[in-house]
Formats: sequence, C-alpha cells, structure tokens
Amino acid sequence: MSQQPSRRYQRSFPALVGAMLVTVAFVLVFVGWRALFRSDVDIEPAPVEWTESVELADEAGLPVVRPRALPEGWTATSVELRAGDDPRWGLGVLTDDEQFIGIRQEDSSVEELVRTYVDEEAVAGEDAAVASDVTDTWQTWTDEGGDRGYSTELGDEAVLVYGSAPAEDIEAYLRLLTQE
Repeated sequence: MSQQPSRRYQRSFPALVGAMLVTVAFVLVFVGWRALFRSDVDIEPAPVEWTESVELADEAGLPVVRPRALPEGWTATSVELRAGDDPRWGLGVLTDDEQFIGIRQEDSSVEELVRTYVDEEAVAGEDAAVASDVTDTWQTWTDEGGDRGYSTELGDEAVLVYGSAPAEDIEAYLRLLTQE
C-alpha cells in the first residue's frame, strides 16, 4: 500500500503572515469600535475603614498619630499598619475636592520619609506654627511639582503629613491629629 500525501491543505509562510495580519486588523477594529462607543468611566476610590487599624495599634501599644475624625466629605482610601521590628503607620485620604493627603509614621529619619513620599529633591522650607495634640511646630517641605509635606519627630519616630492638597487643607488636617 502506498500512501500519497494529502493535497487537502497546503501550508505556507505567506499564508501564515496573511492570517496574522487579518487577525491583528480585526482586533484593532474591534478595540477602536469599543472606544468610540464607550462613555467615560469615573472610578471612585473605595473607602477604607481606618479606625479599626487605630484600635489594633492602640491594643498593641503602638501610639499612632491619626486624626480625631475626618472632615465632612473627606474619604480614607488607604491604610497601612505594621507592628513588629519595623513598625509603621500610614493613612491616605482624599479631601472633598479629591486632593490627596497622607500621613506616615515610621522608625526612620524625616529626610528618608520626605525623599520617599514628597520628592527625592524636596526643599526644606520655613517652620509652620500649626497647633495640634502632636506638636505646634512642623518643618515644611515642597517640590517642583506642587507637593508639600509637614514633618516632626516623636522620639525615634518620624511623622510626615504630605500630599497634593492645598496648604490650607493639610494644615486643617494637622490640627486634627492626636495620639490619643
């Protein structure tokens, strides 16, 4: 019995390239069509329950700097609490104008926090006199992009309040801070 090769379908490199081009063209047309008829999607950041982290920190004996409460219309969007050898605390908030304010408290230097959360080339400014339960004097920091920070040291820990919000909003937030 001799078998002859099948002539049903001949494969060739030009046919493969042609099929790939047709597939890519179809995908591009589909993506373009979807983009044309898609309405803008507003993505709201999901609020987080930050007071539970504060309660856990209190139970663990970690006195974290936090606001007594958030102003009306402000939303907590992120929280970080880590205990152990490298304790740290962080809270991210959006103001009612959707401007960001964050707070970081870590066993590190103020300069390190400023480099990480404001800018590597942030410039120290004048001290700001803003009364709070934490301190009445805050070192200010700014960068070329309009971000700003306010820092202080509490024992071995550095506290930084930073963000893109206007100075008035950040200073209003500073007035709400406590460790109690």
